[in-house]
Formats: sequence, C-alpha cells, structure tokens
Amino acid sequence: MVAEPGNDSPLALPSISPVIERYPPMSTIELSTTLLTSAAPIRNEPVQARSTARLAALLDSAAAVIDEIGYERLTTAMVADRAGASIGTVYRYFPDRIAVLQSLAARNSERLLARLADELASESHTTAVDALLGVLEVTVELFRSEPGYRSIRVGDVLDLLPPSADETANSVVAGAVADALEQRFAIAVDAETRLAIGTAVEVIDALVARAFARHGAGDPALLDEARRVVRATVADRL
Repeated sequence: MVAEPGNDSPLALPSISPVIERYPPMSTIELSTTLLTSAAPIRNEPVQARSTARLAALLDSAAAVIDEIGYERLTTAMVADRAGASIGTVYRYFPDRIAVLQSLAARNSERLLARLADELASESHTTAVDALLGVLEVTVELFRSEPGYRSIRVGDVLDLLPPSADETANSVVAGAVADALEQRFAIAVDAETRLAIGTAVEVIDALVARAFARHGAGDPALLDEARRVVRATVADRL
C-alpha cells in the first residue's frame, strides 16, 4: 500500500516471500523484476495510455534533473517545472520526493534486468565468467545512456531507514544473475558461489560508479580494473 502524505516511513523494496506467493511461476529475471518494481510507491497506478505517458514524462523529468544536480537536491517542484506540469499532477502520482526517487530506481531496476536477461542468454558467451562480465558491460551502457542511472542506479544508494526488505536491490539482482548462470551453463551454484557472484555484482556497482564519478564516458583504467577484479572474485567458483 502506498504511504499517505505525512507518513514518515517511505516505502522501499518488498519482503521477498510474500511477493513470490502472489505471482505465478516465471523466469528468474521476470520474478526479480517483479520483486524490485512491485513496491514502487505510485499513488495512482495509470490505467490509460495518457496517464501512463504522463507518469513516464514525470520520471523522465526527474531523471533529467538528477543528471544535472544529483538526487539529493531533487524536489517535486523541480520535477513539475521540468515536465511542464502542475505540482498537483506530481502529487497525483507521488506522495513526496522520496517516492519519485524510489519509482525511478524501480524503473532503472526493470530496465537493468530486461537487458541482463538478453545478455545472459546470449550465445556469444561461452563461459559463465564471460557472461558475468557481460553484466558489467550492461551496467556500463546504462551509466552512459540512461538518464539519472549513474546517481541512483537500482536504489540502494538512497539508504532509506528503516529498511523494509531483507535484501538489497543489488542482492536481488545478484540472485537473478546466479540463477540465470546456473540455468544457462548447467553448473552447480552453491552458497559459496552465490556469495562470490553477489560480491562481483557489488564490485561492478561500486567500481563502475567510481569510473563515472569524474569521467563522462567512464574512466577506461577503472573499468579495466573492474573487469580484473570481477574475474578474480569468481576465479575459484565459476
């Protein structure tokens, strides 16, 4: 349920188990997308194409502002101004600025997982390590092309307290990647291997973010180092 105005506990990612019980069987990537987007705190879910387009325009505007000034300074008034909409239109969908950021992070998660589904299934990857490095390349491309992505990624950087989910967004992504690698390459992925893959996903997130901190296209040396560290992290596991 969406938090009402004045509620001091903003929504974050949902608890995993109850969400799984509500949805029919689906692929790992599809399920992970559901987990990461089902709690996006939108006040009124759009049911018509016009409303869906308006919501997308508000999120696009928020992303554009974040690209310019960072997410910390974003306000609902800025979103309304950039979208050419009234402040009432923003509040029709979002109870506050935190809800805007969470919804944008949920959209980022959806787009990341959609691209990962294609990347991890690609026949161009002959080993699980190659496919895992593909996760890094997808992340780099999103940093380069998706407005607002480099600031909030899939939302873990928002660090909302208290957390309302047992897993971080990166953990959900890592679990999806581990399951996809297990299925794609018919390998046994035990707890230690999952830990290594999870660590690699965190390395990708952190080092790619660092590579783009002062370099618009991503610092090549840091990106190469990220690839080296990912390989080393899973060297004895995959």
